[in-house]
Amino acid sequence: MAAVRNIAEYVNRRIDADHPSMDARLPDGSRVHVIIPPCSRVGVCISIRKFQRSFFDLDFLVKQGSLSPETAEFLQLVVLLHKNAIISGGTGSGKTSLLNALSKTIPEAERIVVIEDSSELQLHQPHTVYLEAQPARPDGKGQVTIRQLFADSLRMRPDRIIVGEVRRGEALDLVQSMLSGHAGALSTVHANTPRDALIRLETLCLMSDVSLPVYVARLQVASAIHLVVQIARYADGSRRIQAISEVLELDEHQNYRVQDLYRFEATGLDAQGKLQGQLTACGVRPTFAAEPWRMGFGDRVKLTQGVFERLE
Repeated sequence: MAAVRNIAEYVNRRIDADHPSMDARLPDGSRVHVIIPPCSRVGVCISIRKFQRSFFDLDFLVKQGSLSPETAEFLQLVVLLHKNAIISGGTGSGKTSLLNALSKTIPEAERIVVIEDSSELQLHQPHTVYLEAQPARPDGKGQVTIRQLFADSLRMRPDRIIVGEVRRGEALDLVQSMLSGHAGALSTVHANTPRDALIRLETLCLMSDVSLPVYVARLQVASAIHLVVQIARYADGSRRIQAISEVLELDEHQNYRVQDLYRFEATGLDAQGKLQGQLTACGVRPTFAAEPWRMGFGDRVKLTQGVFERLE
């Protein structure tokens, strides 16, 4: 408890019987979470997540086996084309690391606003503004939510908005900003499949203080999100992209439709127990297959010629 109180005092947080848990960021960027009795039955629990410096990019993830050279090129083109993409996965699956790698493909001339609960992303572009939510002080004042920061970000003339993780009603603000001209947004969400990621976003939109019919929330999510990148951590400890899926229009029953553009197919384990497999194209062209040539990026289409369609 002495250590907990020192941390709480250093980060100007309160931890006591009235406030039995604490979430904060340490000076080196690590995230710390504390929960004390009686909420914790086994005594004081301190969890510290230390983040590796983001020195890697998509090429590094290719070398690690997380994705293939073709999918790395595809994701780079998706970012250049200002498609709205959501990275979906479970806790510890590598969502933030993939978001960091994707962000490195954003052109340096663009103005980026990063919004997070606890600052984790490390962008290298010079025109980057970092906004971080703040909990209430011990006197109950001073709280700044992601929703408030989102409203501020729209007044900062951003070329892109990156939200580290969508957890609450700010999902509605993110979706509506995508629909109102702020294309190229990137974010992460906790979900097990691309379809579940859309349902999760829809649910979070309904958690906002705006009274919204379910069908309107669903229509907005389907219209705003272009791609879902599903990532998972496997039993051997490896983190791999499971699927890259395009979000289509709602079907006649107003249900989500997604089509896999790439999917990971496992082939078994090697002698060291490492999972073997490949992330391959599903033979489907996205609805934006001709856009690289329309937007002047046709010369970058090399490995992905089977996915993108050249204009005649």
